[in-house]
Amino acid sequence: MPAAYPPDLDLDPAGGHRPLAVVLLSPLAFALVFASWTIFAVLGVELKGVLGFGEARFAVLLAMPMAMGALAALPMALLAQRLGGRRVMIACLLLICPFLWGLSHSRDYYHFLLAGAGLGLGAGSLSAGLVYVAGLCPRRHAGLALGLYGAGMVGAGLSYLLLPLVSQAYGWRSAPLLYLLPVLVVAALLWLFADDLEAEPSARPARPLPLAALLARLACWRLWRLALVYSFFYGAFVALALWLPAYLSAQYHLELKQAALTAVPFVLAVGIGQVIGGAWADRRDFRALRWWVSAFVLVCLFLLSYPPFTMRVEGVHAPITLHYEAPLWGFLLLLSLMGAAMGVGKGSLMRLIHRDHRDEMPLVGGLALSLGGLFAALLPLVFVVGNEWVGIRTAGFMFLYGSLVVCMLVMVWDHASGRAGRA
Repeated sequence: MPAAYPPDLDLDPAGGHRPLAVVLLSPLAFALVFASWTIFAVLGVELKGVLGFGEARFAVLLAMPMAMGALAALPMALLAQRLGGRRVMIACLLLICPFLWGLSHSRDYYHFLLAGAGLGLGAGSLSAGLVYVAGLCPRRHAGLALGLYGAGMVGAGLSYLLLPLVSQAYGWRSAPLLYLLPVLVVAALLWLFADDLEAEPSARPARPLPLAALLARLACWRLWRLALVYSFFYGAFVALALWLPAYLSAQYHLELKQAALTAVPFVLAVGIGQVIGGAWADRRDFRALRWWVSAFVLVCLFLLSYPPFTMRVEGVHAPITLHYEAPLWGFLLLLSLMGAAMGVGKGSLMRLIHRDHRDEMPLVGGLALSLGGLFAALLPLVFVVGNEWVGIRTAGFMFLYGSLVVCMLVMVWDHASGRAGRA
């Protein structure tokens, strides 16, 4: 039975308007950055026809923002600890604006890659926002605040809903410009109505470590335990959010607009699950929850991995032919249930990271986002290998299944070594 948190965690930092501004504006920034990342999930399919590049180049285009974001996440989180999360968030939001503009004027594949790399720098806003929210949110509701912040990933749904409409009405070059004004507005609101962490001395994080001490601290396995598990759920969601419109379009012969709309329930399920998981973990120390969530997601991935197949059985009187193909409604139901479980896992894990490493949140939180970004960047390439070399479109789910098995084995090893260390 999960244990209740000790009473000392119910203490809140000083109140005021700052926590409210953080909780409201930071998820908006997260949603806009994430919507910018998933531009290629919708427009990339159209660009394949316009520019005539193949599946491998499409996968690299999807992976580029994730790879650059993985490289930027940890350094930007540490920079936010030194300079203030608000400043770094605003800088990163402003930084992606010229790349959004450049994306609408790109004409060559390598120009799109450069724009994707620039959009990946927006990960600095995500990790800086994580440090910002973790430092200023009320401690007893940290899980809820972090869950609301992480629910900004539903920004992928904005791309699914809006980009096909804008592209159809005004052309694909107008679609990236759709996010320019909202990004500038959110940056201005952060500048006007939010304060930096230094404004409240009692809420300041621990003093930043020198580089040598930081590298030595990263050698400690304890920092990687929860970050590694979180990175699977984060990376798997990001990769699926990028891949689903193209997958649904090809697997179920849907138009791109319809395929993008069909993927919305998965994104919403993850966002809602993340808020529930964070709020739930505020009340109970759900360390065992990661096992149940991982087991449920594992079962879902096993079922999603089955490709359509036909089996011929030699019957007594005549051959019997059996055909299996998951209907679209069944696929979406299973995917949404898995998404809700992934969201609960992410929300509760980030709350546990905050509880165990509150003074090192920039380091551990940035590490979790970096690992998740690297995993997300790898997955589109794996999906292409499954399509082109293996010849099975569901090979992506098979790889996610294998990755989660490895992750759970690491969890078992960590649990066993921890118990041995206490013996």
